[in-house]
Amino acid sequence: MTKIKESSSNFANRQMLANECPEVFAAHIIGGQWSLAICCYLINGSLRYNEIKKCLPNITERMLTLQLRKLEKSGVVKRTIYPEVPPRVTYELTPIGHELSPIISELGKWGEKLKGLSP
Repeated sequence: MTKIKESSSNFANRQMLANECPEVFAAHIIGGQWSLAICCYLINGSLRYNEIKKCLPNITERMLTLQLRKLEKSGVVKRTIYPEVPPRVTYELTPIGHELSPIISELGKWGEKLKGLSP
């Protein structure tokens, strides 16, 4: 994941678009293959880190951690730590995260149409 310097014009353009256009803001939160894929798996219920990793075998541990933190910070995913030894941590969609369900469903339908158009 490439971090854009806050002093760059690219960063300023992204910020302006995100502030002006709620669709761009939302796309920034779930954009990229991993965030959306994580949300797809969490729609079915809470999962532990290793369970998510098994669902996405090609994601690196660092990228999974970064994406989960991003989704948690944005309020889409809730991280729960249980006071056990060893500690158990689960991830689940928040109520606002569950609102993605019909959007993800429609994206799936749209993706299937696009696949059908590919040569």
